Amino acid sequence: MQFQRGNKIEVYRKSEDEAWEPYMDDFVGLHGLVTDPDTTINDPDALIEVSIEDKGTHRLPQDCLRLIG
Repeated sequence: MQFQRGNKIEVYRKSEDEAWEPYMDDFVGLHGLVTDPDTTINDPDALIEVSIEDKGTHRLPQDCLRLIG
């Protein structure tokens, strides 16, 4: 799945990626927008920047995100 800037996303589960931090557990179930998909890297395993409602902007692994809307 390729994310693009402005995509609406849901953090639908904990990530299996080593970059997942315990504080990110609070993000599961929240929605947000992709702000920097790192498409220039073209790496499906790269972290992408998302703005999560009421939680700010964070870099998250892609395996915990899904497109909504």
